[in-house]
Order: sequence, then C-alpha cells, then structure tokens
Amino acid sequence: MSSHKNIPPNSNNGSVFVVVPAYNESLQIKSVLEELVELGYSVVVVDDCSADDTLAQCMTMPITTLHHVINQGQGAALQTGIEHAAQNGAQYIVTFDSDGQHKAEDIKRLIDALEEHAADIALGSRFLGEAVGMKKSRGFVLKAAIAFTNWATRLKLTDTHNGLRAFRATCADQLRMKQNGMAHASEILSAIAENNLKYIEVPTTVTYTEYSQNKGQSNLGAIDILFDLVLKRLLP
Repeated sequence: MSSHKNIPPNSNNGSVFVVVPAYNESLQIKSVLEELVELGYSVVVVDDCSADDTLAQCMTMPITTLHHVINQGQGAALQTGIEHAAQNGAQYIVTFDSDGQHKAEDIKRLIDALEEHAADIALGSRFLGEAVGMKKSRGFVLKAAIAFTNWATRLKLTDTHNGLRAFRATCADQLRMKQNGMAHASEILSAIAENNLKYIEVPTTVTYTEYSQNKGQSNLGAIDILFDLVLKRLLP
C-alpha cells in the first residue's frame, strides 16, 4: 500500500476524519471531495487499485490518499482508512461513499447526535430521512435486508446498509471488519451488538442518480450478500 498526504485546511472539524473508499470513481470523486474539504474535515481516501484516474485526481486535493496496489473490496478499503484515522489523531471517524449519494452536510448531524446522546456510533438512515430517486425494487431489497439483520443482531434499526456512519475513534478496534467486500455493513452491525455499543440512528439523505445506480451494488448482488449472511448465521 502506498500513501500521499497533502496539508488539510485548518478547521475545528479537523478531528473528524472522513474515510472515503474509492474504486473507479473518476467521474464523481473530485466533486465529493471538494464538499468535504470545504467543510474542513480531515479526509482520507483509500483508492482500491482503480483502473481509471481516480488516484491522480485525489493526489491534487488537500487530503490524505492511501492506495491499495491490489483491489481488495470496499470493506478492506474502509478498514485501511479507519486504521489510518485512529492512528493519526482522529476523535471521530466517518465513513462516506465516493459516488455522490451522500450529503456532506449530514456529517455534522451524525457528530452532533453522538454528543447529544453520548453514543458510540451514529448510523445514517435514509428511511428516517430521504431516499431521493430510489426505485421500488431497491426499497424492497433493502427492507428485506433490514428485517434479516435486525433478526440476526437483535438491533432495532430502520436502515442497515447505509454507508454513512460516524463513530468515536476509541471504538475502532471493536468495529474492525474482516469482510473485504460489501457484507462489511452487516458485519459492523453485528459488532455493535456483540460489543454492546450504544448506537443512535440519524435521518440522512441518500440521492440515487443514474451514475450511482449503475455504479452501486445491484439488487441481485444485495440478495447474494443476504444469502451468504444467512448461511453464516445458520451453519456452524
């Protein structure tokens, strides 16, 4: 893994490290990063061996860029970024998608919720907030995932696969991910339950564009993840 660091802007938000996993996001990554930088967050992009110029675009920004020399999957990219943040002075760590679905303004709502409720982790919920442009088929798959995950973890959540979340850096070890691919979202929730971490859901916005829907996890892929999770839960 290689790394590059530019000096981030001075800001009271500097103790908030925003981890952005990226894979072939050259069409969207710069606008996503510009919003985060403008708000003064310490941004850590983990380029997961992109084949396009995602890495080159990131290197021009006042952020920290980490690079996987082999594609490992979103879960692995997040774990790399989280470890870097925890080792470099983060007070809070936020995970944020690179395809433009999330709103940078929602980060403050998550951090405020952590403080107000003395929680360990704040989870974004599109079903408490807004899911702009979401297809009915996607909503159906997500609802199925929510039902299963709540049953498996005994948590009570309205949204279980939202990539926007914030947690205290002191919880990073307890939330360590072993799933390299997309199943890491369920793995995080299992860690919350197993470690009895205090969580709070926060209304956030997810905006589905043609780009993000073509780039994101397909409904069939999401069903495959659910199937794998069911097998792991039921088989020894």
